[in-house]
Amino acid sequence: MNFELTPEQQLIQNTAREIATREIAPAAAEIDRTHTFPRRLFGRLGELGLLGVMVPEKWGGGGMDALSYAVALEEIARACASTAVAMSVQCSLVCAPILKEGDDAQRARWLPDLAAGRKIGCFALSEPEAGSDAKAQRTRAVRDAAGRWVLNGTKNFITNAPVSDVIIVFANTDPVQGSRGITAFLVPTGTPGVKIGPPDDKLGIRGAPSAQVFLTDCALPDEARLGPVGDGFKIAMRALDGGRIGIAAQALGIARAALEDAVRYARERKTFGQPIAEHQAIQFKLADMRTEVEAARLLLWRAAIDKDAGRPYGTQAAMAKLFASEVANRAAKEAVQIFGGYGYLADYPVERHFRDAKITEIYEGTSEIQRLVIASALLKD
Repeated sequence: MNFELTPEQQLIQNTAREIATREIAPAAAEIDRTHTFPRRLFGRLGELGLLGVMVPEKWGGGGMDALSYAVALEEIARACASTAVAMSVQCSLVCAPILKEGDDAQRARWLPDLAAGRKIGCFALSEPEAGSDAKAQRTRAVRDAAGRWVLNGTKNFITNAPVSDVIIVFANTDPVQGSRGITAFLVPTGTPGVKIGPPDDKLGIRGAPSAQVFLTDCALPDEARLGPVGDGFKIAMRALDGGRIGIAAQALGIARAALEDAVRYARERKTFGQPIAEHQAIQFKLADMRTEVEAARLLLWRAAIDKDAGRPYGTQAAMAKLFASEVANRAAKEAVQIFGGYGYLADYPVERHFRDAKITEIYEGTSEIQRLVIASALLKD
């Protein structure tokens, strides 16, 4: 398996690294402190083609592959985890399902504006009683006498919801059918009956706002349906497979930020008359962090390469997401330890990395769910 980037992939990586270094990183602390969605920066990502990396040129995107997306997202996450997860949702959970499952009218309506960052989307699967058990959807969609779909229900923890223009909503259209009774819908946020709750007050990724979404007698034409009736659960699971590549890239970026910040501090900070980088205890921590970051990147790239090759990649994405998220948490923890008391202060970035890392073990499938996915595939083999 070739783990070298093509010139086109390197160009995407360099483009992402440049905007991350020059524009996003200097704003990251303020984004976190004020819980502010970086709308201008998000628009800049669209201008540079980073929100539509995997969208074909026909629909306003860059026509690139999953590996290009992964390396770009790592660079953005290294600078600001909040900006990165907003990008991940836009690319993996909104653009990708519309591209794969939508008809040409839906693609033409939404993809050019989403790829350019002129519009923002979100993915509404989780509910108060349907988190890891995604099949337990209580949001209902019922056909009325006029042939419209009428949606009622509540969605939880929906990233980008407070700033979104369109929501991919999963609703139960036939409870008797279980997972085969779930259908997906494209719901513009201005539709009567759609209400976005107040932004969640979160531990980390504070600049990527999430909220509850309330649907009350929300009537939609059949043209709003995404994919066939009853295929919603399949659509959601396919989107989450791709989404786990995005979250693995986000986690990798956080881990890399923790490592690079720790290395820089270890070279500057002196104790007992020498830089702490000269102490073996610190060197061992840095060596472990570097090794795990490199291993996480290889798992991520393998999943992306398998996706690009048209091979099954769900298990590889689960392994990449599981390992990278746990590496991010270990790296951030060790970075705080290397910074000592300063690492506990909001004045230093490792405190933010520590808070941002935790969610990568939870959203788009907890670490426990990833282990079930991996074990299930292993035992079937």
